[in-house]
Amino acid sequence: MTTIAILGQGSMGAGLAGRLADRFALNLGARQPQVGQLGYAEAVAGADIVVLALPYDAALAAIRTLDLAGKTVVDMTNPITPDFAGLRFGHTTSAAEELQQAAPGARVVKAFNTIFASLLSAPRAATAAVPVFIAGNDEAAVAAVAELVQAAGFAVEQTGALDAARLLEPVGMLNIRLGYGLGQGTSIAPTWLRVAA
Repeated sequence: MTTIAILGQGSMGAGLAGRLADRFALNLGARQPQVGQLGYAEAVAGADIVVLALPYDAALAAIRTLDLAGKTVVDMTNPITPDFAGLRFGHTTSAAEELQQAAPGARVVKAFNTIFASLLSAPRAATAAVPVFIAGNDEAAVAAVAELVQAAGFAVEQTGALDAARLLEPVGMLNIRLGYGLGQGTSIAPTWLRVAA
């Protein structure tokens, strides 16, 4: 059975763990582990896939201390500025690429950055058509994350190589602005419609 390490037990990490608990072996990692939790290094050691369910700065700090060689690493982050007004990176790099640079032996895949945590606690039937956009350079890693996305009860939308994260992170920021700034709430998600000619 595939083992997934989820680093970070906030709303995204806990929500994803709830969605995957009956389908994968899970190692739940915390920076300061409580009873029943592992430290980051322990969680990663036996994992096939590592999910960074952390804010960007915390994810970058963690990834620099871990042995991630050969592991598929899922980047859920959006590199939001401290005032939540925008993103720290534009179209020349992305959080995902910065994380890949910090851990060159890992196989980083961008995913889950365009959905709110509340969708992870919604019924699976309600999210079956909600896309999770995926970007990555390694074909096998992308395929493994696509399987994880489907197991979590979402649709897969492939977007190409990891540099597509430069486009996905602004989409995540737009969703945050609509949800919080414009009062649409956290039960929204971007989608990609195919209209019949």
